[in-house]
Amino acid sequence: MSFQRFLLFFGLSSSLAAADFDLVIYGGTPSGLSAGIVAAREGASVVVIEPTQWIGGMVTGGLCKSDVGKEETIGGFPREFFARAAALKPDTPMWYAEPSANMAAFQTMLKEAGVKVVPGETLKSITKEGSRITSLTTADGTRYQGKVFIDATYEGDLMAAAKVTYIVGRESTAQYGEPLAGYHPMPIRPRTVEVMESDCPSLGGKGPAYIHGTPISISGVDAQGKPIYGVFPASKLAPGSADKLTQSYNFRICVTQRADIKVPFPKPASYDAAKYELLLRLIQAFPGIRFGRLFHLGNVANGKYDLNAQGLFSTDYPGANFDYPDGDAATRARIWQDHTDFIQGMLWFLGHDERVPLSLREQTNSWGLCKDEFADNAFWPYALYIREGRRMIGEYVMVQKDLQTDIFKNDGVGMGSFLIDCHIVQRILAEDGTVRDEGSFQDTPALPYQIPYRSLVPKRSECENLLVPVCLSASHIAYCSLRMEPVYMALGQASGLAAVMAIHAKTSVQNIDVPALRKKLLAQKAVLELASLASMVRSATLPGIVMSEQDAEQTGHWTGSSYGSPVDGASLHDANSEKGAKSLTYRLKIPATGRYEVRVSYASASNRASNVPVSIEHADGTQTVLVNQRKAPPIDKLFISLGIFHFTAGKPAVITISNKDTDGIVGADAVQLIQAR
Repeated sequence: MSFQRFLLFFGLSSSLAAADFDLVIYGGTPSGLSAGIVAAREGASVVVIEPTQWIGGMVTGGLCKSDVGKEETIGGFPREFFARAAALKPDTPMWYAEPSANMAAFQTMLKEAGVKVVPGETLKSITKEGSRITSLTTADGTRYQGKVFIDATYEGDLMAAAKVTYIVGRESTAQYGEPLAGYHPMPIRPRTVEVMESDCPSLGGKGPAYIHGTPISISGVDAQGKPIYGVFPASKLAPGSADKLTQSYNFRICVTQRADIKVPFPKPASYDAAKYELLLRLIQAFPGIRFGRLFHLGNVANGKYDLNAQGLFSTDYPGANFDYPDGDAATRARIWQDHTDFIQGMLWFLGHDERVPLSLREQTNSWGLCKDEFADNAFWPYALYIREGRRMIGEYVMVQKDLQTDIFKNDGVGMGSFLIDCHIVQRILAEDGTVRDEGSFQDTPALPYQIPYRSLVPKRSECENLLVPVCLSASHIAYCSLRMEPVYMALGQASGLAAVMAIHAKTSVQNIDVPALRKKLLAQKAVLELASLASMVRSATLPGIVMSEQDAEQTGHWTGSSYGSPVDGASLHDANSEKGAKSLTYRLKIPATGRYEVRVSYASASNRASNVPVSIEHADGTQTVLVNQRKAPPIDKLFISLGIFHFTAGKPAVITISNKDTDGIVGADAVQLIQAR
């Protein structure tokens, strides 16, 4: 069924009369559609209003290689949807259906549930009585009255219209105690990892590829000493400072090498080769670089690939989106078109500019758009990838520790597990005139974590009948992991059920019976906890004074890991690099003067250092102990004792782990102090 016929089937048009609904959802994203279908299955009357012409957000609009993290954390509605989408075409892997198949699956499920859909209508205004939204009016003048409302947009427009507190940009490191937060200039750090450039033979299979960071010293100025296109003067902010900037956007492009469906990449009317000077310099710095190193190509099905950004210069468009989250319709339309022109122009540049090596031009031109995807949009993806817009400041703000240490929540209504992944925010000019990547950082592991219901609801005083499953209450760093479509869909499922419960109980969304909601979610096969986490050693249950490595002061960049059986499921290591430049300092508060046994935790391995220096600052001075991390820790195979030392109340115990002169990988986990008897 075509999308136009789908709309006619429901009798929908832009001239709908005013109507009352139990649930009004603004945003036909996967989260909004999940909420609507689930609520309608419970008997609620539901309307989904989508400001663009197409439903399904990124899942139908370009992103077909969905990031899922740990698959075992996904159940309920999102798993049902992805299974149904994959079943529509033979040999389609779970999670990775083509955009057209995802669209067809959503259309079928909406039809089955009886959800009304209104595409192509933007929010004009809302009315509120006290702290309750009573109606939503679209640009065509249609008024939608509802008992509960859900903002499922990527931008958070309904939330903002309701005067709910939100933030755009990055918090400081100090605000929530997040080591990764704030302004984050990256040094030149060649970073190679083994990645599979899909299983397409023409890509050359496995090999080293830079993912984040600046891979080599590249000049960022022109002949007059001015920054080239896309490079910004460096901020005067100190690292870790807050600002109003967001990680870059792009389009996730469905591409192919199949001759029967391949459409050549178009040349935009506003094409300007000067915009790709930095790309040219990158190519010149890496002779022989291949198409599959400039982009991440994820194999989907039937000879189609999901083309995404990777590295210093790719489909991400750093700095071009800063005005988008709070922008008006004209501003957003300009930014949307600018992204389209920039990315199309980049692909044209790679395929046609004679300064690009012939082999790379030929590789580029062997790819193209898919003529059986997005045919009503010139084969170009429907959705701009808005990785981050507004973020609510609600009843509970999720932060970095909620992904890594404080992962259990009594009111958990969904789970996340994807690593903490921030794309480039901006490219800046260093003092020496070279380019630096700012805003991204080496991907940092997250544990499977529970997402609290409190993060989906505004503060009660601000709005008591609104749920926000996409622009939920989270810091920038937490959102870097949360922002995955299966997670949004799980939170949409929870929001749809919560809305129905609030309607039936005639109460606020903040006051519903959350244990009953969790029970209902479990009955619908949602995943709210993992049995594998039950055996994890948790710092909160250990005796004495315990500090996680996540709360230690970091010097240099430490890499996250879940190797072994670390405390709270994660630890850090030095990647066996920059010896002498990395350390972790633990400052533990001493409640009472006395003698304490000092223990450190680590995961042993044959490639670990045998001579890790750990210094202990105590009441009688400083002592350094060398730890052999090739041997298993003797205490519960987790900790090793460094000795008993005297500490004074009010003066912290300072334990520092360094990688100076070490002969292997240095690991760091929790530090524990136990008062000696």
